[in-house]
Amino acid sequence: MAIKLSADEISRYQNDGVVAPITVMQPSVASELRRRLESAESSFPQIIGPEKRNNAHYVLACLDEIVHHDEILDAVECLIGPDIILTNTVLFIKEPNSLHHVTYHQDATYMGLKPQDSLTAWIALTESTPENGCVRMIRGSHLLDIQQHVDTFGEDNILTRGQQIENIDEEHALDIELEPGQMSLHHARTIHGSRPNKSANRRIGIALQSFARPSTRQVHGEDYALLVRGSDDYGNFTKGPRPKAEVDLENVEFRDGVNARLSEILYAGAEKQRGY
Repeated sequence: MAIKLSADEISRYQNDGVVAPITVMQPSVASELRRRLESAESSFPQIIGPEKRNNAHYVLACLDEIVHHDEILDAVECLIGPDIILTNTVLFIKEPNSLHHVTYHQDATYMGLKPQDSLTAWIALTESTPENGCVRMIRGSHLLDIQQHVDTFGEDNILTRGQQIENIDEEHALDIELEPGQMSLHHARTIHGSRPNKSANRRIGIALQSFARPSTRQVHGEDYALLVRGSDDYGNFTKGPRPKAEVDLENVEFRDGVNARLSEILYAGAEKQRGY
C-alpha cells in the first residue's frame, strides 16, 4: 500500500466523519471515464438509465476500474485496514437545471451492515460545486447514534425512500467541492445531503457504498460484495463477477438480482417501494 492519507487527513476523518478533497486520478482520466460511461448510457439506456444506476460496476468496465482503482483503495486502507470489501455502488447524476436533490440522511440507517463503521467514497467525474449540487456534510455527526428518519418519497428526491432527518442545524455543514478525479470519504453515520443542480451542465459522481471490513455482517440475510483488496476469512457475502467487456451483457441478470436484493434491504419496513 502507498500511504495515501496524511496523519492530518486521518485525524479529520476521525473527528469530522469526512475528509476531502482527495485527488485519486488525473482530470483527463476522469474525463475519459465519463466519456465511456455516457457512451454506455447512450447505447444501452435500458441497462444504464435513471432507474438502473445501482451496482452498474458489475456491467460497465469503466466503473469496475474505479472500484478497483489503487489510489482510492490506498486511501480507504488507511482508515479500515488492508482487507476491504465493497457492497454496492450508486451513480449520482444530476441533469442540468434539475430539481433532483438528496435530503439529509445517514447511510448506515438502511444499509443493514453491522458494525456501522463502513465508509463511502464519492468520486467526481465532473466538477461538483454548490451551484450544481455538491454533497454537504454535517461535521462530527458520525459520533451520533442513528437519527430518526422520515420517509417522504419526494418526487425529486434521489434517495430510495426520500428519507430525511428533520430540523438539521447547518451551522457545521461543509460543502464538499470536488474537481474531476477527486473524491471525498465519509463515515456511514455522517449526516449529509445535497441541493439541486442549478447549472447548465451535468453533475456526475459515483458513490462506492459501502467499503467495509470482511468481518462486517448483513443483518437482513443474504447480500453481495466484491473483495477489492486483501483477503476475506469470513465469507459473509456472496462474491460477484467483474465485467469481461466494456459493457458486459452477460452480467446484467446478476446485477438485476443484486439490485432486487438491495431493494429488499433498503425498503425494509417501508410503506411503499419505488423503482430504484
